[in-house]
Amino acid sequence: MTYPNYQPLVEVTRGPIVESIHCGAIAVVDVHGHVVASVGDPEIITYPRSTTKPVQALPFVELGGPQHFGLTERELAILCASHSGTDEHFRVVSGIQAKIGVTESDLLCGVHDPQDEATVEAMRQRHELPTSNRHNCSGKHTGMLAQAVLRGLSKKEYIDPNHPVQQLIIKTFSEMTEIPREDILIGIDGCSAPVFALPLRNMAMAFARLAGPSELSPERAAACRQITHAMMSNPDMVAGPGRFDTIAMGLLEGRMFAKGGAEGYQGIGLLPDALGPGSPALGITFKIADGDQGGRARPVVAIEILRQLGLLSQAQIDEHLAALAARPNTNWRKFIVGEIRPSFELKLKRTW
Repeated sequence: MTYPNYQPLVEVTRGPIVESIHCGAIAVVDVHGHVVASVGDPEIITYPRSTTKPVQALPFVELGGPQHFGLTERELAILCASHSGTDEHFRVVSGIQAKIGVTESDLLCGVHDPQDEATVEAMRQRHELPTSNRHNCSGKHTGMLAQAVLRGLSKKEYIDPNHPVQQLIIKTFSEMTEIPREDILIGIDGCSAPVFALPLRNMAMAFARLAGPSELSPERAAACRQITHAMMSNPDMVAGPGRFDTIAMGLLEGRMFAKGGAEGYQGIGLLPDALGPGSPALGITFKIADGDQGGRARPVVAIEILRQLGLLSQAQIDEHLAALAARPNTNWRKFIVGEIRPSFELKLKRTW
């Protein structure tokens, strides 16, 4: 078997040697799909997993769904989220369902414990079991149901790839990524909804277009701006306490949006002028080859990308992101035994 061209992105040391290496690939792309920086092969095909959520929400927004149902920006943001299942997340998702006329029992995402440990403990104290609205994808699924209700379609099996809701999402995804519909590889995500495999470069282009949609149709451009503004204005809805997406969007104040996905995938959109006057919209995607099940590599890479691009200062990282960025490697007694550090360099081809 021939494996993709992944390169070392994160080193974990112990004593004087590198004990472990997380490999991966990075693509930094403009709205036309031109690669302006990369590590490894930007054409590696993989599943973006939940990183696709802002694009999956796009057709609902284009159809005027948020206005029709009177959704707030916080509610729109959670349609694009992998939220932590806090009480506030539960409340917001439940509120959307009341507005669109569905119930938690209509969701087909399954059930898992909240990602937020404080919420898990509080629920334990209340003897409360998790339900579907605590699922990190409950916002996305509620949005898919909202599209079905808006269009007068059946709510049953709304996650079937042949359901009109999913067919419109696939069509929109094809247009945003420039992957022909017949070439889109469809798998089943952890939440049972369809998920699409495509090159890192094409997914980065979709994020660049979300960030800088001026060349899209007026209707799509407005929907892109509505989605990204909602995400950037409500970063606590997109992820949750202590998580990279939420912290970084809060720090960078409308210059970028971020959406992580399972198995070590991350998407970042940089708005025009984010890197300085005249800088274009850019999309960034990367994949940690081993899936990053422990979660230690992906935020290190994301933070280092933003640091190398000049968007995050070391002082900001030290104050707000120290637990997620390059840091000491400690043992169970909190002794420092090595370090977790990035091992890549991005060379940006500035065309502005």
